[in-house]
Amino acid sequence: MTSHVHGSSCLINQALNHTSSKEALTSGRCGFSITCTRKRLQLRSIGRVAHHRKTIAVRSVLTGDLEENEREKQTSPKVASGWEKWVVKVERGVNVLLTDSVIFLLDNLYADRHYARFYVLETIARVPYFDYLKVHFAESWNELHHLLVMEALGGDKRWFDRFLAQHIAVAYFFLAALMYTISPRMAYHFSECVERHAYSTYDKFIKQHGAELKKLPAPAVAVEYYTKGDLYMFDEFQTNQVPNSRRPKVDNLYDVFINIRDDEGEHCKTMLACQTPGRLTSPHAITENNGNDVENRALHPAECMGILDCIITSSSSASRAQKQNSLKESGKK
Repeated sequence: MTSHVHGSSCLINQALNHTSSKEALTSGRCGFSITCTRKRLQLRSIGRVAHHRKTIAVRSVLTGDLEENEREKQTSPKVASGWEKWVVKVERGVNVLLTDSVIFLLDNLYADRHYARFYVLETIARVPYFDYLKVHFAESWNELHHLLVMEALGGDKRWFDRFLAQHIAVAYFFLAALMYTISPRMAYHFSECVERHAYSTYDKFIKQHGAELKKLPAPAVAVEYYTKGDLYMFDEFQTNQVPNSRRPKVDNLYDVFINIRDDEGEHCKTMLACQTPGRLTSPHAITENNGNDVENRALHPAECMGILDCIITSSSSASRAQKQNSLKESGKK
């Protein structure tokens, strides 16, 4: 994607230079004409890049609700060595501690200001996506629309709320980047903790204020996103729906929060899948090929990711080749 964007930038620069020369020779008012031309070209290029980004999302194919995912974690293969078990335990303990610290802060600052709390959560939620960029762009696009909904509901009215949300998001980015450098598994588990908190927060809010929410209209941005938005992008984000099948109803504010809560549940599933590399594939590809050749469409995992993982699992190319051959042989059986 970076190469496409770079190529687009080069074409735009050439067009701007050509336009600037032509305008300077043909008009005495070239300054104004060049400025207008540049702005038009920039707006067109932004639209093309945004459209390109929307159409390259790939998502994980997972089924089941949060409880099923929890059971899957409990029944997943155990880590081989005692050292790795200890490392995973420490990673998860740190993540839970960090998540609980943020929850404690939000609980005290936003006990009775739900929309402001959701605004802070959605500002932070767009940050921590590094690997599987095609999947995570769809997730980030979804979180962006959650944020726009909260802004439409007035969650960002106070200067303090905007200041706090944006600065926590910056700190969260660097923390998640550092965590990902050390151990992607740890970074994704941290994100899963955050998403699970978001799911439970929305679920609790819906149960407490459901009757009131059903009487309020849905924000226009929510109606646009859930009923008229980019269907390909929306399907790529959703992890347990057949492509071109899900268009949730948005009759009132209650429906909006139901949809947002369910979206957070999908984020949990994706973060869980990312902790086991190689589990992501495109549902659109499966539909187009009638489910054939799934193995070739899967995103194959790297031998090791992150400093910690590479220290533990580092091996020679011959060992890796032997391991891959063994996996293929066992798969055929």
